[in-house]
Amino acid sequence: MHCLLLSFPAQGHISPMLQFSKLLKYQGVKFSNMDKADWILCNSFYELHQEVADWTMNIWPNFRTIGPSIPSMFLDKRIKYDEDYGAPQFKSEEYCMEWLNDKPKGSVVYVSFGSLASLNEEQIEEVACGLKDCENYFLWVVIPSQETKLPKYFEKKSQKGLVVTWCSQLKVLAHEAIGCFVTHCGWNSTLEAISLGVPIVAMPQWSDQTTNAKFIVDVWKIGIRAPIDEKQIVRKDKLKDCILEIMEGEKGKEIKNNATQWKSLAVRAFDEEGSSQKNIMEFVTSLFHLQAIDK
Repeated sequence: MHCLLLSFPAQGHISPMLQFSKLLKYQGVKFSNMDKADWILCNSFYELHQEVADWTMNIWPNFRTIGPSIPSMFLDKRIKYDEDYGAPQFKSEEYCMEWLNDKPKGSVVYVSFGSLASLNEEQIEEVACGLKDCENYFLWVVIPSQETKLPKYFEKKSQKGLVVTWCSQLKVLAHEAIGCFVTHCGWNSTLEAISLGVPIVAMPQWSDQTTNAKFIVDVWKIGIRAPIDEKQIVRKDKLKDCILEIMEGEKGKEIKNNATQWKSLAVRAFDEEGSSQKNIMEFVTSLFHLQAIDK
């Protein structure tokens, strides 16, 4: 019996799939390819999408939620040394963590728009000005292909801010200094923020991100969507207002409480008796059962 793992185009990328592969490996499953899949596995957890999961299982009985598919260190801590997706460590990672260690709890705005989203120069300047105008510290990940779009006057390292080309997002989000996450709302980033209890300022760009932002704001109530103007640009004052509301406002208190509750549910889903863990074990058991029949 073999497993074929495919990254679902509309929801997430390769890292969670690799993390799930590691979990199956720990259960003794070996990997190759097959032409027909008998299970549909979703990188989410049942409590987050209960109605959708129930509806989907009525159509595909073998649909199961097996997430959040992030390293054990950030959830149940049951798998020793499982603390990253397996990517090599960059020098900027250590520097980012050292920089965060000096900051007060909940004082830093983390900004990242993922590895695929490409913001135009006008939008990047508005983000830069919005962060500069805020009183909060900020850590901003600007991928190499976007660095030239930064304003000439914008300092990559200052008393209140740090701009890097890469960081370990999970470690950053898990750091107590982080107060909110300005994100494009890609599914990986969204689920990581939920799992680590970090409030969100939503700036969706394309694909599933608008849908994710809708859930973030109106269903899970763990964030605020930054408004756009007629040119589809989030202006600096609007971004500043959203950050201020989450970091210091009354609505921000409610959002933080909701984020903490969803974090607890995410961790519980991956406990030994949690919904995702049960689904993983059901899947693994079925594989070994079929393997025994084949023999």
